[in-house]
Amino acid sequence: MKFNLFMLPSIPATDEERARLRPIGRNVDKYQEMLEQVRELSVLAEDVGFDAISMTEHHFHSEGYEVSVAPLTLLTDIAGRTNHIKVATLGLVLPTWDPIRVAEEIAVVDNLTKGRLCVGVARGYQDRWANVLGQKNHATGTPMDGGEIDTKNREVFEEVYSIMKAAWTNDSIRMKTGHYEIPSPYEGIARWPHEEYTGKYGVPGEMEDGKVMRVCVVPKPYQQPHPPIWQPFSVSEQTVRWCAAEGIVPWIIISWPETFRGLAEAYRDSANAAGHNFGLGENLAVFRSLHFGETTEQGRKLGTDCLRLFLEYFGGFGFMEAFRLPEDEQKYANQRLPKSEWTYERVQRSGYAMGGSIDDVKRQFEELHANVPVEWFGWYFDQGLMPLDEARRQIEMFGEHIIPMFK
Repeated sequence: MKFNLFMLPSIPATDEERARLRPIGRNVDKYQEMLEQVRELSVLAEDVGFDAISMTEHHFHSEGYEVSVAPLTLLTDIAGRTNHIKVATLGLVLPTWDPIRVAEEIAVVDNLTKGRLCVGVARGYQDRWANVLGQKNHATGTPMDGGEIDTKNREVFEEVYSIMKAAWTNDSIRMKTGHYEIPSPYEGIARWPHEEYTGKYGVPGEMEDGKVMRVCVVPKPYQQPHPPIWQPFSVSEQTVRWCAAEGIVPWIIISWPETFRGLAEAYRDSANAAGHNFGLGENLAVFRSLHFGETTEQGRKLGTDCLRLFLEYFGGFGFMEAFRLPEDEQKYANQRLPKSEWTYERVQRSGYAMGGSIDDVKRQFEELHANVPVEWFGWYFDQGLMPLDEARRQIEMFGEHIIPMFK
């Protein structure tokens, strides 16, 4: 098993501070405090044996919870302060990106880190910012309900994804898709006065009859054919099977053991049908929350405190559906779980919230591994929501008691 420490990251503050310093997301001193925490915890994660550090992409978070507007930049900073740990985006929201620009920036970071980059790609679910940044692609955040908006978002996501991969794996590209054309205009770019220079030194076929007919995206990624691709917060079988066909590592947040195993089997079967030859759990990852205490009660108390905001915040986006229990199929058939069900007890019972004493956590890992021997375990870490000393202690305990047992 490999281990990934996932941070949002978040500005450290109490509820009172967030109210008093609003909008705390624009408070430079608190932002600097967040950067120092993320840097320190990333170095510590490498020291105790984690294999990867990852973070998400979000924008406009005035409340200070997910202030991760430039994950590639921050991950490059972290890579410069560490020696070998991988750095990963989980993930870049492709419908809001220009496909060539994202391919270039990823390739640059992959070269800067000499192959330590993993690239998580996502579809985007937060309308507040996805609608604004995705408007050039006519894309919005997705409610993940299979409806018209969801279908449009997936269409744009897959289009950007295909262009990005083509830019990595071909010396030159010429493509026309639903929302994009390369070159532009597709019939050729006439105003390029250096046909002789480009014809002599550029990629063959780039120029034809005085026009630019193909483009060469530089640089090439350091890893060949490209960095490993991940997909965060996989919840649907459709997404899991798409990841399998592409050889992408899905980070699955679904946690009820039987449901999770069903998705793992679907991934294995679809991957093998596409010629990848994966065993159960291979190239597969899980996200879980985890909190250590001296006793079972202390661990669960810390989990209850830290997950309060997670449950309230992400519950509003429908994430609680990932923690459905067998009895919900009758009790809440054809409807989302009501807010009264957004509880720590639910996420603990479903298997998402791991924690308690050291022995409790070891047992929970054994049960997870026995159900599906996943290749990657992602710790959804509550940076910014607990005191820094406690955050250090949690990572140190994980490194001492869990990594040696399961790595």
